[in-house]
Amino acid sequence: MTCEELLKALNEYVDGALDLSEAECQRFAEHLAGCNPCQIVVDNIRGTIELFRNGKPFPLPAEFKTRLNQTLRQRWAEKFGRSA
Repeated sequence: MTCEELLKALNEYVDGALDLSEAECQRFAEHLAGCNPCQIVVDNIRGTIELFRNGKPFPLPAEFKTRLNQTLRQRWAEKFGRSA
């Protein structure tokens, strides 16, 4: 398994588009055992998930929330046009 194959499969797995078989899990483990860059990517994903699970919601200031909403709507309109 190459780094590219691992990352593609990992993204598909996280997106729910792929169910990993036992053989595929073994290929992941073998690749990760010898690939420090992929180990770092997987560790970062695990850390992010752990922060999300343990985190508490952070309330956004009203002004920031309004500006964020306006910016997102503007960028959506620029990319996809105005919604109906």
